[in-house]
Amino acid sequence: MWKPGTLLLLLLWLASGELQQETEPRRLPPPGKLNFGYVPAGVYETLAHYEPGPIGILFHMVHAFLYAVQPNAFPHDLIVKLAKDKFGAIQTEYQKVTECVLVCVAIYYEIGFLVCAAVGLLFTILMPIAGLFFCMCRCCDNCGGEMHQRQRKNADCRRGLLGTLLFSTSLVITIGVLCAYAANQNLSSQVKNVRRLVNSNMRDLHTFANDTPMQIEYLISQYATAKNKVIYDLDNIGPLLGGRIHDQLDKEVRPALDQVLNMAGAMRETKEALESVNASLEVLQDGTGKLSLNLGQVRTSINHTLNDTDCHDEDSDATTFLIFFFKSNQNHKMDKETWCSFLFFLLSQGFSSLNDTPHMVIEQTRSVVESVTNLVDSIGNNISSFSKAFPVQSCLSNFTIFINHVHAKIEDYYPEIDKMDFYRWIGCIALCCMVVLVLAFNYLGLLCGTLGYDKHASPTTRGCISNTGGTMLMAGVGFSFLFSWVLMGVVTIIFLAGGNMEKLVCEPFHTKELFKVVDTPYMINPEWKNFIPGYMYNDSELKLTTESLYSTCKKNQGIYSAMHLDKVFNISSYLNTTVLDSLKIDLRGIILLEAEGRQNLLDFSEAGLSEINYADYLEEVNKGVTVVDLLSFARELEAQTDLMPKSNLQSALKGHVSTLRQIHRQQIVPMEQSMVMPYCVSLFTIEIAISESRKYTNTIIGYFHQYIEWVKTSLAMEVAPCKPFSNMVDTAEIMACSFVVDSMNTFWMGLGCSTLLLLPSIILAVKLAKYYRRMDTEDVYDE
Repeated sequence: MWKPGTLLLLLLWLASGELQQETEPRRLPPPGKLNFGYVPAGVYETLAHYEPGPIGILFHMVHAFLYAVQPNAFPHDLIVKLAKDKFGAIQTEYQKVTECVLVCVAIYYEIGFLVCAAVGLLFTILMPIAGLFFCMCRCCDNCGGEMHQRQRKNADCRRGLLGTLLFSTSLVITIGVLCAYAANQNLSSQVKNVRRLVNSNMRDLHTFANDTPMQIEYLISQYATAKNKVIYDLDNIGPLLGGRIHDQLDKEVRPALDQVLNMAGAMRETKEALESVNASLEVLQDGTGKLSLNLGQVRTSINHTLNDTDCHDEDSDATTFLIFFFKSNQNHKMDKETWCSFLFFLLSQGFSSLNDTPHMVIEQTRSVVESVTNLVDSIGNNISSFSKAFPVQSCLSNFTIFINHVHAKIEDYYPEIDKMDFYRWIGCIALCCMVVLVLAFNYLGLLCGTLGYDKHASPTTRGCISNTGGTMLMAGVGFSFLFSWVLMGVVTIIFLAGGNMEKLVCEPFHTKELFKVVDTPYMINPEWKNFIPGYMYNDSELKLTTESLYSTCKKNQGIYSAMHLDKVFNISSYLNTTVLDSLKIDLRGIILLEAEGRQNLLDFSEAGLSEINYADYLEEVNKGVTVVDLLSFARELEAQTDLMPKSNLQSALKGHVSTLRQIHRQQIVPMEQSMVMPYCVSLFTIEIAISESRKYTNTIIGYFHQYIEWVKTSLAMEVAPCKPFSNMVDTAEIMACSFVVDSMNTFWMGLGCSTLLLLPSIILAVKLAKYYRRMDTEDVYDE
């Protein structure tokens, strides 16, 4: 006959084998990072960069000269104080003191320009006066006006030297005029590029206005990527979540379930052992009395023997025996039906639940999946209403209308600009022609004088060509006096305007010192720390400055981050509220054990196994039946007896040894065998379902986190990139500084150098003309 426990183990083993052979559920790949693609963006065509070409060398020379004239740092504090004074930030009682200080600072900063302007002013004033006196002096036959040349031995050498110096001076003047002419032509040619740059900037602004709605729609449409991924995961919650739970359970539970069979055998042996312990208690109690009686008789006999006159070892410890003491108050309450029911549930339900985990998850989360799917659809509808909540289209439409209006106005000014540039070009050409006229007379005078000079002719008999050369040189001198002061006056005016523009606007723009002036706290409005956010958002503490705005747009980042439009519409808060706050996924209701199975576990836990004090039980067992090992004592007693001489005492002791071995064999060994402690295994529990459900929920919510982060990053970096606005600033700087200021500075530098060199040209031409012109009288020498 099969015992009930053995039969149950066999059935469970067969059932577990069949369950383990079931086909494992289909697994899907783990979720990865979502790909939202690239935000569509138009190409801005404006290249806000200017390469002057060869004339750039002249520009660098002008910059070097201006730095030598004005090496002082940018007067940030001076400009700020002037600006605050203009805006009324300075108190009236300190007005005079402040004005004096500002004047002193301005003079210190402008000292280089003032010195150069003073030189130009003196030249402008004194040159016509000097020309007047020069004419009057020549009319009186002085200053070279006397038509008489004295004969000198080194006349030819002096004539050659003066001609060479005049030619060299005229050549340098020519280079200056050419520089001025090149700068004038460069400005005219660059003015023609203004229309191209303006049109390019306007087209970029139209691209900005047209692409922004499309980009925003793309952001909204990409919600479908996250939504489809969520729905896909929800539709496959069984293979995904159930598969994960199955994998984790398979690692932990399957080895435990495989060991249940072994544990069942051990528990059966434990049950039988505990039952035998109950039966053995009566045997042990009865055996204890008999053993005590026998040991007492042996002890009495040994004591009598030891009291024999032939034995002198009365104090031997070998006579001391500790009688077996066994005490057990342990019992158990687990009956056969409880543990049989538990084992059957654990194996059958365990393997069944393990392989059926995906299906169980699908069934138990059906309502949750449906509610989350509906919630995802409603979130999509809320996000789709984003463009309606924020009037992007209407704002950009108004912006497009404004662009067209401004562009039309600029187009109306082009004829006026061309006309003004033509007049400017004519004026600059006229100024250059004044110098060219002087140069023409100098070159012609040198040419005619050199070609017509006859060293054998006397001063009064010089030829017509030579005389014409001298006359042309004097004509050049006359025109030099007539035009030089006009030229210097124009050069001084252009120098003051262009030089200060370069040092106060263009140069600080490149070093961003100009932005620091504009961004000075409380300058425009005493109540606003930063003007732009104070004016736009009524929040002057916001770190939005012209420099940060320009730099952000220069990097072609989105206008949303550049202008801090989150103060108007906080997309992060909107998406968090719309998506994350409304997204509630609760999968904690997943139950992998039914109520009956849990009750069986509870019944098993209350079966009394935990109340058995196995430690004390094992401790008593390990002590043995007697404190002293009877076999060891018998061997020791026998060894000592063998050392004794043959006598009645020796025979008596050997009889006691035999009795002790018989007692150990017949009583102690069976008692020890009845006290075997069975093997016991405690059952562990895990919370795999809750842990994996939490991970699965975090994955679902993580898709929306990815979408939100992608939207925020795209808005900051890719949507409505504001490079056109920084391009407009750069274009204005190119037109104002590179086209106008650099060209005009190069013009006054070339023209100014030529004008200054007219002074040595006048002196050299006057002296050289004496060697070319026909004299009225000459020195006569007697032979």
